[in-house]
Amino acid sequence: MPTLLVKNIHTLVTMDAARQELRNAAIFVHDNVIEQVGTTAALPQTADEVLDLQGRHVVLPGLVNTHHHFYQTLTRVVPAAQNCSLFNWLQTLYPFWARLTAQGVYISAQMAAAELMLSGCTTASDHLYLYPNDCTLDDEIEAMQAIGLRFHASRGSMSVGESLGGLPPDSLVEQEDVILKDSQRLIEQYHDNSRHSMLRLTLAPCSPFSVSQDLMRESAKLARSYDGVRLHTHLAENKSDVSYSLENFGMIPGDYAESVGWLGEDVWHAHCVQLSDDSIQKFGRTGTGVAHCPCSNMRLASGIAPVRKLLDHNVPVGIGADGSASNDTSNLLQEARLAFLLARVRDCDPTAMSAREILAVATLGGARVLGRDDIGAIAPGMSADFIAVNVDRHPFAGAHHDIVAALIFCQVNSVDYSFINGKKVVDQGQLTTIELPTLVEKHNRIAHQLLNPT
Repeated sequence: MPTLLVKNIHTLVTMDAARQELRNAAIFVHDNVIEQVGTTAALPQTADEVLDLQGRHVVLPGLVNTHHHFYQTLTRVVPAAQNCSLFNWLQTLYPFWARLTAQGVYISAQMAAAELMLSGCTTASDHLYLYPNDCTLDDEIEAMQAIGLRFHASRGSMSVGESLGGLPPDSLVEQEDVILKDSQRLIEQYHDNSRHSMLRLTLAPCSPFSVSQDLMRESAKLARSYDGVRLHTHLAENKSDVSYSLENFGMIPGDYAESVGWLGEDVWHAHCVQLSDDSIQKFGRTGTGVAHCPCSNMRLASGIAPVRKLLDHNVPVGIGADGSASNDTSNLLQEARLAFLLARVRDCDPTAMSAREILAVATLGGARVLGRDDIGAIAPGMSADFIAVNVDRHPFAGAHHDIVAALIFCQVNSVDYSFINGKKVVDQGQLTTIELPTLVEKHNRIAHQLLNPT
C-alpha cells in the first residue's frame, strides 16, 4: 500500500476537534487514509511519494459541494435567461435541456468537476433531475470515476408536468413507477456506504413544483430501506416557491417537507432562502440539512439565505455552487467568500460570520450535510482529501498576519495542489486526470449544438 508525505507546510488548517492550525507542518498518508499529522520534524521523513511545499502553502481540508447541476455548464449565459427569476428562468431553459444527450451529460459533468477541483472541491453532490433522449445517471457516474472526484450522485426526477399544474413541460417528466424502479437499480448497482467511499447515491425528486407528494413519500421510503442513501430536493428557494406551496398544498415549504417525511438527519434541502423561523427550528431539532447557494440566489434575485440563524439553531449547513446556468461558474472558493460576505450584508452585522466559520461550513459543514464522518478535516483516520494554496501569490501580499482568514477575505481563484483519496489530482495548478483543453473543445461543441440544433 503506497505512502504519501506532504511536508514543510506553511500553515496546516486541520479542522480537527481542537481546530488546530499548525506551522511548519506535515501530513503522512498510508494508502488513501491520513495516518499522522504534526510538525515536519516529528513525522516520517520518507514515503513512496514526497511533496515538499517549502514553507509556501496553506493546506486545508478539501471543500465539499453540497448542491449542483453539472449538465447546466452547457447553457451558461443564455441571453434569453440572463434577466429571469427562477420560474421564468426554468421555463426559458427547459426546451434547450430537452435536447440533452448521454454524451452531453458525460462531458458537462467533467467540465463542472474540473472547475470544482481546480477551485478546491474534493467531494461533490450533483442533482441530475431530467433524462431526455438517451441520458442516464450512469453517464455522470462514469464521468466522475474517470476524473477522480469523490461523488454523491443524486437520482433526481420530475413527474408533474404542465398538464398537471407543474412547471416543466410534459415531455421532460417521467412516470413515477419508472423513476422508483431506476432509483432502486442505481442504488443496488453503485451505492457504496463504506468508510472512505468514492461513490454514494441520493434520491432527489426535483422540487415541490415538479413532483407529486406520493413520489416524495415513496422516494423517502425507498431510500430509508438502504443504509446511507440520503434524500435531497429544492425547498423555499424564492417567494414564488412559497406561493406555489401555499396554493397547491395549503402549506408553507417547511410544513410541506414535514408532511411528506422529508425532515431528518438523512435529508438536506437546497437553498431555503425563504424558510420560516418555525421551519428553521424544526430543521435544527431534526438535523435536517441545508445547501446554501449564495451566487445562484443572487443571480436569480431569490434573496439571501438566513445562514447565521440556521447555524445558531444547529441546522447542518454546507456550501453549494448550484447549477452553472444560474451561477455560470463552479468555483467553490468563490462561493465560500460570497457566503461569508452575504451573511454580514443580510444581518447588517460584521460579526455575523467570520472567515474561519465559513471555512468550517465549506468543509465540516458540507461533510455533515452529506452524512460523512470521514471527510472535512485533516486528522488521523480521515480520508486523504486536502488542498494547498500558495501564499506567496500577489492576492495575499500584505495579508500574512492572518493567512488563514486571508483565504476568505482575499480572492483565491484556484488551488495549487489537490489530493483526493490520496491521489494527486491537481499538480501546480493543473489537472492530472484529464486533458482540460480537449475537454473544453468538446464541451463548447456540444453546447453550441444544444442551442443551435439545425
